[in-house]
Amino acid sequence: QVQLVESGGGLVQAGGSLRLSCVASGNIFSISSMGWYRQAPGKQRELVAQITSGGTTNYVDSVKGRFTISRDNAKNTFYLQMNSLKPDDTAVYYCNAEIVVVAPYKILYWGQGTQVTVSS
Repeated sequence: QVQLVESGGGLVQAGGSLRLSCVASGNIFSISSMGWYRQAPGKQRELVAQITSGGTTNYVDSVKGRFTISRDNAKNTFYLQMNSLKPDDTAVYYCNAEIVVVAPYKILYWGQGTQVTVSS
């Protein structure tokens, strides 16, 4: 069965940087899209960044110009580079990926989450 494993979270000072990684493993035929969500205490989970199979990216307004999503298809891995971090970025970050095991069926998978804490 397909699994997503994410890593790279931690505690950083405001203005610092982190890079989150998400590795997909299992019986994968292709990955059509992938993205990052986050959930802060007492708030709803929100989409942070998304990248399509064609390379088109989308970001929530609050992270535009600071975060960059990228992918390495050969390694079934994608990343979220986070620069100029702010305390408001503190949240659990979840990766997701829409994965084809047997065409044309696609299933959305989620990682387990990684904590990002930004101190002031």
